[in-house]
Amino acid sequence: MGRAEDRRARQRGGRRAAPKRSSGTGTGTATGTGTATGTGATTGTGSVTGTRAEARAAAGGKAGRKAGGKAGAKTGIRRFFTWKKVVGTIFGMILLGMAAFVGLYLWIDIPKGNAAAQLQSNVYKYSDGSTLTRDGDVNREIVDLDKIPKKVQLTYVAAENKSFYKDSGVDFRGTARGLINTLSGKGKQGGSTITQQYVKNYYLSQDQTVTRKLKELVISLKVDRQKSKDYILAGYINTSYYGRGAYGIQAAAQAYYGVDAKDLSVAKGAYLAALLQAPSQYDWTSATPTGKRLVKARWNYVLDNMVEEGWLKQSDRQAMQFPKPKDPKGSAGMGGQIGYLVDAANNQLAKQLVSDGTASDINDAKALVDKGGWTITLNIDKKKQAQLEKAVKTKLASKLNGKKRKVDDAVQAGAASVDPKTGKVVAMYGGTDYLKHFTNNATRRDYQPASTFKPLIFAAALDQDAKTQDGRSITANTIYDGTSGRSVKGSDIAFSPPNEDDRDYGNVTVQRAMNASINSVFAQMGVDVGMDNVLKTAGNLGLDVDGLQAVPAQTLGTMGASPLEMAGVYATLDNHGKKVTPSILASAEHKDFSVTVPPPIGDQVISEEAADTVTSVLTGVVNDGTAQQSVSQAANRQGQHVAGKTGTSDNNKSAWFTGYTPNLVTSVGLFGENPKSHAQVSLSGATGLLPGVGRINGGGYPAQIWAAYTFSADTKSTKFVLDTKQGAAVEPTETPTFTEKPSETPSSTPTSAEPTTESPTPTSESPTPSETPTTSRPTRTPTRTPTSTATDGIPEDPVQPNLQ
Repeated sequence: MGRAEDRRARQRGGRRAAPKRSSGTGTGTATGTGTATGTGATTGTGSVTGTRAEARAAAGGKAGRKAGGKAGAKTGIRRFFTWKKVVGTIFGMILLGMAAFVGLYLWIDIPKGNAAAQLQSNVYKYSDGSTLTRDGDVNREIVDLDKIPKKVQLTYVAAENKSFYKDSGVDFRGTARGLINTLSGKGKQGGSTITQQYVKNYYLSQDQTVTRKLKELVISLKVDRQKSKDYILAGYINTSYYGRGAYGIQAAAQAYYGVDAKDLSVAKGAYLAALLQAPSQYDWTSATPTGKRLVKARWNYVLDNMVEEGWLKQSDRQAMQFPKPKDPKGSAGMGGQIGYLVDAANNQLAKQLVSDGTASDINDAKALVDKGGWTITLNIDKKKQAQLEKAVKTKLASKLNGKKRKVDDAVQAGAASVDPKTGKVVAMYGGTDYLKHFTNNATRRDYQPASTFKPLIFAAALDQDAKTQDGRSITANTIYDGTSGRSVKGSDIAFSPPNEDDRDYGNVTVQRAMNASINSVFAQMGVDVGMDNVLKTAGNLGLDVDGLQAVPAQTLGTMGASPLEMAGVYATLDNHGKKVTPSILASAEHKDFSVTVPPPIGDQVISEEAADTVTSVLTGVVNDGTAQQSVSQAANRQGQHVAGKTGTSDNNKSAWFTGYTPNLVTSVGLFGENPKSHAQVSLSGATGLLPGVGRINGGGYPAQIWAAYTFSADTKSTKFVLDTKQGAAVEPTETPTFTEKPSETPSSTPTSAEPTTESPTPTSESPTPSETPTTSRPTRTPTRTPTSTATDGIPEDPVQPNLQ
């Protein structure tokens, strides 16, 4: 019984029970000395040594304590988490998930095609509520799959879903990844099958939600069971968005290659299939270098997959060349300036949809806009818009004759006009005709703003209290060396920019340097301020400086900028340093979306005194400098205060005038663009001016267009109210007097001069030779006038314009 008693002892926590009495009579005792005696009714006597009994008791106690400890441990965490319970829980969750999915499958039916699959028109209005246009023709035409070449069909399968003909319509791994990314806030991810993408396009929406993804999963499984693969592929190809307002392969084939879908080659089909990944980024004619590299890589990926799947011969693949698409063309009803205005409004709306979180990226946003149903009101003033178009026609377009001069076909004009107090874009000129020249010249950023950048350098100097290399504060009266080709001091990068026509000016004030647009002065000023500080201030004023290197060469305005961008920069100066972000969009209404257009007027980005001092100095450019003849002497000027700056880029590829009154800021740019290759070319010789000497410059046609428009659109004789004691507006320079028959080259030398009262240049763009200020005012008679006669008070382009 010893072992049985031990077990019972362990169960009781290690205590062994006392021995049971025999059925006979008798008593027994055990002593600590190890002897035991006992008598009983039975015959015989016996004794047990105490030592043996004690040993058994001790062993039982020890085993009992050990067993009791183990029993105690099982009453803790192990009691709840055993391997059996963990496995059972996991298995139960799997069963529960399967049951939930079965429930979803039974509950969700294939819906009818949603409203988004049937696009609506957009209505566009002027600021006064009158209709600008209706974009009502949906650019989509459904074509049967048998009208699309078989190998072109396969380009889509190779691009998006090589297992399309074998799978069940769903990529469970990709869908799971998409659900996880959605829940974690990482946005949309790839991995959907063609069936899933078709379901999203036709039955659902582009929303990135868990509910939508689950519906997509279930409906895709059902569609794959109920519809043929050809039906699904045709639906996907015909409902997808390809960019350029094209929905479906037929519209895309026409938009990009000018052919029907039935006539697409495999190479062209591969491009359209590749395009679906990012239509805006991959449109070859407007793509960045990175975009072009990516779409070409995607095109190669599609064709390589076709070879791998045995759908295309390797020899045919190697013979294929990348098929560059044609330039985009506008849709009907978008002729003249209308298309430019609509595109600009759509682009701003799309960016706002991304900013609001309504769309996940710019491609989704543009697709939402193009799907229609919007009422979009622009800030465009109908009267001012007509006045701007008239100014371009009378001052430039009427003088262009492509039949006589090939270069005339290369002249492109762009302009943007902004109210500096509200930030509204009140007028815009995008080009000759949206249906003939698709690129909007008012918003393009591929041409240099040239010397219109110089005021930003001076603004940075003033705002940051910069000093010259010898410790003098930079003001409108600070003297700089205007020697052409002079090496800048204090720069780690050697830079010696020549002045226009390599002219030397000697010691000149900043005011005089701005009037004459002297390169050597502003190159040195940029180094004095610090080019990183210059670019920072330029960015604060509204210029896009991302990716620009802070090098002295930027002082010549070698970056890209658009007329709309420059109008915003100068509007910030006009608005006393409070940021103006031009907005063409007044409001956008849709039954399914809520859009709030942010206010165009922002915070103070440079000091009021700095902004006003720049304005004061820029009045000298108009009254006494490179814009004098075209603007200051315009017959229709009614006493308005005007500030502005001319600019002409290297090799005469662009010419600018950006100027403002207290009420209106307008930037006008002329760009040389080869009509076939779209390469940048020189404007020299256009309109019949002699090549080489007859350059198109900022003080010529751009300033003339500006004056003709501004003085008709802004008839208020408003004066600048400036918080400054510097510059031409408060210390005006002398007005030059013209001789009756001046010689071609200025030859007069001032008898004396004061640094603060430098004499102005005598023509719209041509500065005088160098002169050294002394102690008294100079007396000077300019010796050259424009060769042509002024019309409507605005002279024609000078023969020897200063390209700055």
